Amino acid sequence: MPGCCGCWEVLRPPRYKRLVDSIFPANPQDGLVKNNMDKLTFYAMTTSEKLDRIGMYLEQRLSRDISRHRIGFVFVAMDALDQLLVACHAHSLNLFVESFLKMVQKLLECEEAELQILATQSFIKFANIEEDTPSYHRRYDFFVSKFSVMSHNADRNENVRTKIRGAGLLGLQGVVRKTVSDDLQVNIWDPVHMDKIVPSLLFNMHTPEFMSVNTESPRDEEHPAYIAEMVFRDLVCRASYGNVKSVLQPVLCHIDNHRLWVPNEFAVKCFKIIMYSVQIQRKQQYGYLVIQMLMSHLDTHTNSDPSIKASIIEVLYESVLISAGGSIGPSVLDVFNTLLRHLKTSVDNKSPEGEKRNMEKKFEEAIINTIGEFANNLPDYQKIEIMMFIMGKFPQFSHSEEMGFMDNYLQTMLLKTLLKVATKYKTVIMNNAFPPEFLHPLLRISLLDDPGLRVVVQEILHTLLDRHDNASKLKTVSIPKDVVSELDLTVDKVPRQDSLFMKKNGIQFYWHILENLQMESNKADNFEAIFCTMCLITIEMGGDDILVELIRLALDIQSMTIESTLPKTHKCCNHAIVAAYLNVLAQITNMSPLVQYLSDLFELRRKEACHLLPEFAFNRSNRDSSVKDEDYPKEDKVEEKWLFDQTALQDILTECGHDASRLSAPLAQRPHSSMGIMIHDSGMVNSMSDIGSINIELDSIESSPLLARKKVEEITVESLKKMLAEDQSVKREEDAKKRQEIFETFQNAPFEEIVARAEAKSNCFHDKLYEILEMSPPSSPDHTTKESQNAVPVFEMQFPSLYVY
Repeated sequence: MPGCCGCWEVLRPPRYKRLVDSIFPANPQDGLVKNNMDKLTFYAMTTSEKLDRIGMYLEQRLSRDISRHRIGFVFVAMDALDQLLVACHAHSLNLFVESFLKMVQKLLECEEAELQILATQSFIKFANIEEDTPSYHRRYDFFVSKFSVMSHNADRNENVRTKIRGAGLLGLQGVVRKTVSDDLQVNIWDPVHMDKIVPSLLFNMHTPEFMSVNTESPRDEEHPAYIAEMVFRDLVCRASYGNVKSVLQPVLCHIDNHRLWVPNEFAVKCFKIIMYSVQIQRKQQYGYLVIQMLMSHLDTHTNSDPSIKASIIEVLYESVLISAGGSIGPSVLDVFNTLLRHLKTSVDNKSPEGEKRNMEKKFEEAIINTIGEFANNLPDYQKIEIMMFIMGKFPQFSHSEEMGFMDNYLQTMLLKTLLKVATKYKTVIMNNAFPPEFLHPLLRISLLDDPGLRVVVQEILHTLLDRHDNASKLKTVSIPKDVVSELDLTVDKVPRQDSLFMKKNGIQFYWHILENLQMESNKADNFEAIFCTMCLITIEMGGDDILVELIRLALDIQSMTIESTLPKTHKCCNHAIVAAYLNVLAQITNMSPLVQYLSDLFELRRKEACHLLPEFAFNRSNRDSSVKDEDYPKEDKVEEKWLFDQTALQDILTECGHDASRLSAPLAQRPHSSMGIMIHDSGMVNSMSDIGSINIELDSIESSPLLARKKVEEITVESLKKMLAEDQSVKREEDAKKRQEIFETFQNAPFEEIVARAEAKSNCFHDKLYEILEMSPPSSPDHTTKESQNAVPVFEMQFPSLYVY
């Protein structure tokens, strides 16, 4: 009898199988047997070496129940697996997971929607578990593919379709969450996976039947559109710096393949999500990668339809708006260069007038706006650099003929771009806003032949000069009795550094203003823009130091107008500008005698010469934007009593305590040199003429009777190479030694010793200079011819070694 019992004991199933069998109820609707499930969980935790066998046995039962379509017991088995996964964290969990994933895969391969959803839910629970040991051999290729297919489910039943798609999207999120933090597992950022995951998310975000869903509403949290957007945000947030491009490339391909650029509402939505997501967790610098990818993608669409390019630029614009200030990236000039290149390509595309040309214009305007937003995110010093960079896209401005080689429309676009960037700059100090490398080319552009372009240049000057928002109030040429109150001007004390800037660079402004007012192609807009520029210069930089120069500018404009052959319309406009400008100048500087003098002269003009006042010269009530000759008096005579008298102004300035001696000297006209380079130093003209007047005559060595002829060694390329090779190493060593000595001296020597050395060098220089002057022949015209004949010839003078090269 004991022997029989021993046989029965051998045939008895192992304990883990008995425990697994005990958790299944007779009726699957009752669910897991809770007490027996607790026993199984305790057994699995205390004997972890049995965990893999428990998993294999559960897998066998699950496979049998699936084949027999016992769906209820399948749910019970998956519930048990989920509880074991959550409870057990042993080192042998990997083997149990293998069985678990096989069961999940089997359920996903079933056609029943409820089993696919069940498997997905179990996989999501597994994805949230952090395992103690990594897995080197586990792969998720099947799950990525299957969940992607589920995300595209097209079941006729809307309820079933919505549930399967939602499950597939959450499954993709689980795969990403499980693999992204473990470098030993599959690289989920590989294109083979991202090309499935990203399009699945975008498909559900864009499907027309889901586009009307309010993803902000809690009632729609289970909707595929909401889930897809949530998973997409999570995916972008988890992407590291090197993996952002792996997400962006499928996004761009999906939009291209499905022609979603026009209209671009969905593209804008996607990239807004991307830009906001990459800035989470201090990833602001990642935003530049997004912008860079968009720029590169724009390059691939160079020959595409203008509407597509315009849409890409609009997406880029929206992305820049979100980008954090100053974090666009290191290749700022590269970004601007790319945008300007596309602008030029669009302008060069000579499309006939029509819908395509209109789309090109829309594309060009989008580029200009985007450049402005780029500049807005940059620090001020970089904005000036960008304006100088844009200026460099113009041809050389040396001759008007050269300007003809550039299309007038391209010039307009570049100036509009420059104006857009200028509006983003906030001027604090004029010296920073107008570096010479930027100021001089800008003023030279103001002399373009096209009057419309000249207006744009003046608007750029207005934007940079105006620090108190006065430009809009000075657009109209007028003579109000109280300028400050009637025009609501803001006038502050001129900073010292701005006065110094104007004393140094004022002649540039004055000369170009004079040149602009002499152009016959001017229209009323040009005169008004120049008047505004003159007023802004006075308000922002018109200190007492340059007050005389400003009045002198007005007198020079008056003199130039009288002597010129301009049409009567232009002359009247110039006289009116001078009158209005002096009125502003007098009232801003609070010079009561000047205000009274101007008031009397204005009253005289109103009675006898109203055409010299703005009320007549800029009256547009019965004409278009261009002034007409026939609207003015036929006589071209301007009486002196109508003009501003230099002597009277000089007396007024002297009465007010100003040095008026400079008022009698007219502003020097500043011509261009033959090479098209403007002379920026007022003393340079005389210096160059003096140099040109010096004639130095040198006789050749061979023709000189006082020097013996020497045989000159023939110089060849080989001899030069040999000489350089011999001396190069020695020279390099000497230079290095000398630099080291200088470095050590300034690093270690006391300050007094350094000063002493500098004084010694200075004294040595003066001694040598005095010695040379003593040796030089007398140059006074009072010397006799005999003394001149006995003078030492220059070529026989023995110069000290210090001055011998």
